[in-house]
Amino acid sequence: MEKKWHFDVSYILFAWIVVLLLQQWWSAARTTEVVPYSQFEEMLHQDKVKDVTVGEQTLFAELKEPLPNGRKELIVRRVDPQIARELSEAKVRFSGAADTSWISTILSWVVPVAIFFLFWSFISRRMSQGLSPFMAIGQSKAKVFAETDIKIGFADVAGVDEAKDELKEIVAFLKDPTTYGRLGARIPKGILLVGPPGVGKTLLARAVAGEAGVPFFSINGSEFVEMFVGVGAARVRDLFVQARAKAPCIIFIDELDALGRARGLTGLGGGADEKEQTLNQLLSELDGFDPRVGVVLLAATNRPEILDPALLHAGRFDRQISIDRPDKQGRVEILGVHLKKITVDADVDPQRIAALTPGFTGADLANLVNEAATLATRRGAPSVSFDDFTAAVERVIAGPEKRKRILNPQERKIVAYHEMGHAVVAMALPSTDPVKKISIIPRGMGALGYTMQMPTDDRYLMTRSELSDRMTVLLGGRAAEVALVHEPTTGAADDLQRATEIARAMVSRYGMTEEVGQASFIDERPRYLEPALGGASASEASEATGAAIDQAVRRLVEEAFQRATKIIARCAGIHRKSAQLLLERETLTGDDLATIAEAVRAQMKSTGAIPDDGGAEGDQPPIDAARPG
Repeated sequence: MEKKWHFDVSYILFAWIVVLLLQQWWSAARTTEVVPYSQFEEMLHQDKVKDVTVGEQTLFAELKEPLPNGRKELIVRRVDPQIARELSEAKVRFSGAADTSWISTILSWVVPVAIFFLFWSFISRRMSQGLSPFMAIGQSKAKVFAETDIKIGFADVAGVDEAKDELKEIVAFLKDPTTYGRLGARIPKGILLVGPPGVGKTLLARAVAGEAGVPFFSINGSEFVEMFVGVGAARVRDLFVQARAKAPCIIFIDELDALGRARGLTGLGGGADEKEQTLNQLLSELDGFDPRVGVVLLAATNRPEILDPALLHAGRFDRQISIDRPDKQGRVEILGVHLKKITVDADVDPQRIAALTPGFTGADLANLVNEAATLATRRGAPSVSFDDFTAAVERVIAGPEKRKRILNPQERKIVAYHEMGHAVVAMALPSTDPVKKISIIPRGMGALGYTMQMPTDDRYLMTRSELSDRMTVLLGGRAAEVALVHEPTTGAADDLQRATEIARAMVSRYGMTEEVGQASFIDERPRYLEPALGGASASEASEATGAAIDQAVRRLVEEAFQRATKIIARCAGIHRKSAQLLLERETLTGDDLATIAEAVRAQMKSTGAIPDDGGAEGDQPPIDAARPG
């Protein structure tokens, strides 16, 4: 292939230097006459010389009248005076010779110019390769990985079997496009990986490139946007030009929502215009490139609801693959991948660890394994035990222990009664998750204690009675404070907030109360793939309906609190005794909790059941913590 000529600023600089030298030489040649020293002496005796400038080796003379050729300036090489006198007496024509050689001339003139020229060429070449944000501002910032650089395959990605099956078609096409398209099928131009953070979207895209054995272009959506207008669009064009040159290949754009946000949502002004121009260029490139050349575009986002609709229609990102948090079996498979990298005890069972980690993503599990290995290393153990994983789960969920945060005796008593209140209420209600651990050791930023509940299996739906029980457990700590300490504290602030969120979601989102009925009054959907309960949403209810919603929420929370108070009253003796045990040991697990749970169930059975009421749907973390208000 013919090599294309590349323009460089150094060419102009070199040409400018050459022109100056030639101009200086030409000017000197036209106005100056070089004469022998003997002729200069004759002119001097004939009074033809006006001025003389004596140099170390040269004389520069100006004549009173010009020579026949019109020149008035002379250059004369100096000769030793004694020798000159003797030569004049002998009437010999003589001139001086230069003492320096041509090598010294080259060293003094040519070499500095050559060094400067080479230095400038090096700087300009480095600038053109992207080291300067001004010389290469329109070039793509994509990180290019050759097919030999990617060592990840589908075997290294666990817990996302359905997504891997979808992407195997892409691999088959990139390996053998002729066979794949024998019936006229074409590969999708764009594949959008949708899922919450940490589920392995980027890892899965790299695995596709590793399986197919093709170059991999990786770039973040925010890297297309700059302060200069038109830069984003130029980078999109440059990215696709590079990809076509290396086809077949894969382009991966992470955090696509930073680039593809729906037009009109970014407000007015130059920044919005620049983002829209970049998005328009991406849409144009998706329409323009032929998928048969082997360029596949993968993108990932956890905010698909804000993407521009033009990105998602057929012919652009015409395939969306959802990657959700792994279920228990998926967590077992992910743990199997990460446990190979550390030394574990023989009795460490991934099934038991997976049971402790509902809702964990792949990134969370990788961090959990690393935390467990760190804890084992810290205590000098030869291998990682199951207790290390249990401690790592607590550290990830509740934060590190704060043993230096010393509470006074009265505060420790209140925290113990509060946490035991959560546990007793949870043990008394049949549909709640089992209590695994109770502790009054401060953790994290503000947790003075915690009660850990772990579900026995993955849950996707919850009934009204189950949600009512969850609200009651949340308010068990406040009920214990009021019933046994006779005064509420700020430690229940987080519990009250979470219970109120459940009640409000039940009333205004799920239609689970008679006052409001089967209607929803939320004007916007929750963010995709996030828990249904959480941040506040604006309501579409009228003023009267809003007042009815507030009354219904207040009623549900109050009913849950009254249920918790009744349970604490019926189990007051067990509660006090267990709280004293907790004060002595600081942490209760295993057999201690089993004994307390058996006593609570026997007491509830002998005194009658607590009526169910209220509830709301949603997922809550498996930990209840007493926090200062």
